[in-house]
Amino acid sequence: MQLEVRIKMNDKLFLRNPEESVLGKKIVKQGLILINKLGFEDFTFKKLATQVNTTEASIYRYFGNKHKLLVYLITWYWSFLEYKVVFSINNMNEPEQKLKTIIKLICEEPFNDNSTTDFISEFEGYKLVIWEGSKAYLTRNVSKDNKDRLFKPYKDLCERFSSIIKEYNPKYKFPHSLASTVLEMSHSQKFFKQNLPALTDFPKEADDKKMIQFLESLLFSSILVK
Repeated sequence: MQLEVRIKMNDKLFLRNPEESVLGKKIVKQGLILINKLGFEDFTFKKLATQVNTTEASIYRYFGNKHKLLVYLITWYWSFLEYKVVFSINNMNEPEQKLKTIIKLICEEPFNDNSTTDFISEFEGYKLVIWEGSKAYLTRNVSKDNKDRLFKPYKDLCERFSSIIKEYNPKYKFPHSLASTVLEMSHSQKFFKQNLPALTDFPKEADDKKMIQFLESLLFSSILVK
């Protein structure tokens, strides 16, 4: 599913809105690709400046540091994913169907749209979340960042997920914990499948069908507990 969506980003993530200039869009698009290629630890604004044919100083006019760029990219992805969820379940009535749709959306690798967008690629964003997602909040500044509402899109997605869990079983006591666990597990299992296959039961699977079955089994067996 390809969607043209304009997402309003938290202005505390940037010094200058990158969507408002050609250079800003190039910094974000190529920054995402370069982080995925090099890894966040080896990624630098100096390397990005070379990639987009500009100066480090120009990049620092948009983002105060590379962590803010990382959170910007991951936040965009969570916002986009929530939009896809809302779009996909809008006409569904059965909570079971909604939950299965959400699991499919969070598990399946998106279409590679990198060559068709001049801004953030959903495909590259998906890869980033798998490899670097937890680094957005596993920092000593997490409380301040949370106060600045930098993680609101992720929490909004979990809230929507948990509300449907409650819709399925109003008596279930742990909807938020289950929602966030399934979301995190969907990406950790994909990471394990690709890099630490002994930690999964589907290391040689070409698609995500078995992983989806596993998460559905985990989700519904948990929800049905009284």
